[in-house]
Amino acid sequence: MKLRPLHDRVIVKRLDTERKTSSGIVIPDNAAEKPDQGEILAVGHGKIQEDGSVRPMAVKTGDKVLFGKYSGQTVKVDGEELLVMREEDIMAVVE
Repeated sequence: MKLRPLHDRVIVKRLDTERKTSSGIVIPDNAAEKPDQGEILAVGHGKIQEDGSVRPMAVKTGDKVLFGKYSGQTVKVDGEELLVMREEDIMAVVE
């Protein structure tokens, strides 16, 4: 199954975080926080303005982004957990 986001939505795959502390303690999956960084897999065409014009997206496929911990809607596609969120939920692009 493939997803194509509409309007100002993006598809994001969470990036894995380090599961070990600097002192060498391994953090189990159930105690680890969900990462707030991800890579954009797909973007919509842009936000439709009140006058009918389309504002292009500020992010593109492949960008690494920061977002809020509770942003977006989680969906499972081919056994992979992805997020669908609005562009406005993205706080920054990691360069």
